[in-house]
Amino acid sequence: MKAPDWQPRFIVIGAVKAATTWIQARLQDNPAIHMPDPEPHYFSSEFDRGEDWYRAFFEHRAQDAAQGRIVMGEKSADYLAHPLAAERIARALPQVRLVLQLRNPVERAYSDYKMFFRRGTVKGPPEDYLRSPDNPHPRFLQDGLYARHLARWYDLFPREQILIYLYDDVRVQPRRIVEAVSGHIGVPPVFRPELALAQENSSRSAILPLSLRKALAPLKQTIRPLRGKPVFENMRSLLAREMHYPPLAPSLREQLRDFYARDVETLEAICGLDLSRWKAPARSAA
Repeated sequence: MKAPDWQPRFIVIGAVKAATTWIQARLQDNPAIHMPDPEPHYFSSEFDRGEDWYRAFFEHRAQDAAQGRIVMGEKSADYLAHPLAAERIARALPQVRLVLQLRNPVERAYSDYKMFFRRGTVKGPPEDYLRSPDNPHPRFLQDGLYARHLARWYDLFPREQILIYLYDDVRVQPRRIVEAVSGHIGVPPVFRPELALAQENSSRSAILPLSLRKALAPLKQTIRPLRGKPVFENMRSLLAREMHYPPLAPSLREQLRDFYARDVETLEAICGLDLSRWKAPARSAA
């Protein structure tokens, strides 16, 4: 039975802090693809909102999809690690093509910590959150147990429906990644070299002071249409400051590498990936 025209034909399922916003932006460069800008998180944290709520992300382009002018997809990077997302997607979208970008789990954990530090959600040093999953934000460590999470997806989807590639390869072979993902989801690739290495959601980006961000939070939806416009961006550049993060100590890096070692070995075995770079001494995370 043919799936409804509004339903996505592909989903980027993760991982969180593995530069999935980069591949989303590169796919959105392609006029044959429609992806909503916000992550719906429907099959994870927003499932109780119901299918009608999810449909609203796509139905305005359903006619284009029905006529074969576009392919629809979405990106919600928390799906990979969410305990129920795989089963929910398998029930609703059994033929969907899945895309998974993986990052060295040590670097991913520190990057996730930095995102929360940037938001003001955490204030202590990395040692307070990355030494053990027994902390207020266990996702920092648990989301990087890729083999454990991927096992759920392999139980429910044929392997040919899941494309996996590495964050490291994005930096050195961006064209190949865009072509591979485009082929996997069934559209001719569009690659714009000038945007190939554009940083999306970079922790190095300047940011407004926390007090100002909190004051502006109620106006988030009002401000959204102004983003990208010269007057708004010029004003933001005057107020934004470079963010400085507590460093990740070498001893903690080694502890994290040991924490993930068995999962990395399992991931290599079940996916056929070469993860030797992850086993080498960790480099500074971005």
